[in-house]
Amino acid sequence: MNRTLRTAALLALILTTTATAGVADAATPTKAPDRIVTSALRGSGRMEYPVTTEDIRLTVDAHAAYTSGPTFPTKSWGAFRLSHKIGTGKQAKVYWGDFTVDCLRTGGPTAVVTGTLTRTSPGHPWRTTLPEHARMGVSFYIAPKGAGPSRIGLAAPSPKGQPMLTKCMASATDARVIAGGYTLRDRVG
Repeated sequence: MNRTLRTAALLALILTTTATAGVADAATPTKAPDRIVTSALRGSGRMEYPVTTEDIRLTVDAHAAYTSGPTFPTKSWGAFRLSHKIGTGKQAKVYWGDFTVDCLRTGGPTAVVTGTLTRTSPGHPWRTTLPEHARMGVSFYIAPKGAGPSRIGLAAPSPKGQPMLTKCMASATDARVIAGGYTLRDRVG
């Protein structure tokens, strides 16, 4: 009888321990693996500019991956080029700046791209007026087919001695795209 009581007590202890461990496991949520979603913005367009003898174009190939939330990307990459032609004919000058993308944020038909200046055309005024690796921001509104023109907004790099533009920030999309265009793939995963 004593042996039967010990066996029953031992069995009860094992069942209690197992049941408690099972409850603890069920109550402890397991972390779901991070879901990676990506965005992409590509294209080339000429933006509306009030001086008819000047031509401003922007070419972009930007990408982003989001893993920790919907607001800021975990990683961004790509490049964009701003080209500004001043004048016409043989007297025209073309200045350009190449930027390495450090942020692409997207939401619906809109996007913001920022990048740091890596290269300019020879003789570009930016070579003397901007700090090394100055940041520029560009905003985009990609209009659906038949819904009017797409739009661009430029936030120029800050001159030497001024605070640098914040990553992932740009101005309002205040200029129409009058030639070319862009494609935007908002966060998909």
